Amino acid sequence: MTLSNYGTNTSRHITDLCHRQQFPVNRHIMSQCIKSFIQNLNIVVGCTIGCSYCYARNNCRRYHMTPDFSTPEYMPRKLRRLETPRPHTLLLTGMSDFSDWRPEWITDVFAHIARNPQHTCLFLTKHPERVDFHTTLGNVWIGVTVTCEAEKQRLTELRRHISACHYFVTFEPLFGDLGTLDLEGIDWVIIGTETGRRRGKVTAHPQWVTRITQQAQAYDIPIFMKEELAPIMGEEQMIQELPQSFIHPTL
Repeated sequence: MTLSNYGTNTSRHITDLCHRQQFPVNRHIMSQCIKSFIQNLNIVVGCTIGCSYCYARNNCRRYHMTPDFSTPEYMPRKLRRLETPRPHTLLLTGMSDFSDWRPEWITDVFAHIARNPQHTCLFLTKHPERVDFHTTLGNVWIGVTVTCEAEKQRLTELRRHISACHYFVTFEPLFGDLGTLDLEGIDWVIIGTETGRRRGKVTAHPQWVTRITQQAQAYDIPIFMKEELAPIMGEEQMIQELPQSFIHPTL
């Protein structure tokens, strides 16, 4: 999917989208928090990967969500949120990795998603090579996280092991210059830098971000720079675009 009809006036573009989806807008700030557009629905809490920069592990321990974050736990009671008629864009792996989901969890969750096409549902993984999954649901987006050049193969593994209508990639936290990227078939790009208690340990460089955005724009891929990049890039360089199908997920 390409979105060449997206305008270059990013602030106006985001404002229009927020108005159509009835999200709040601060018209005095150009850069918007991605949480204004995407809500977490943590159906599974826990992850086996153990990234040093994992905010989810710290939140799990802080709020005592599960006894052991390294043992993913399924919480099907939260599926009732999918029954709400008002459309939402939901990230279902904010506290987990899709590669850790058991087949029976996937079957249950995707049955609910199929019955509720009003919502757009996003899933992320750092290990697409561990996944063997196919879906034809138009309101499902599957993505990978890429933080450094050594992880670029995840883009290829995503398309090789997962068949979906929509793919996306989040370059967050960005730890280095990624060079040339194979963005064929990618429908959305998100870029961010280190945040939370590790803020400042590795700060994304403007040239790293620019190299990604230039390649994404060559494919007409919408780009969302997370608000933490505003001090690095400058407000005038911030790009915050949402895929149009977030508004019409059943199309």
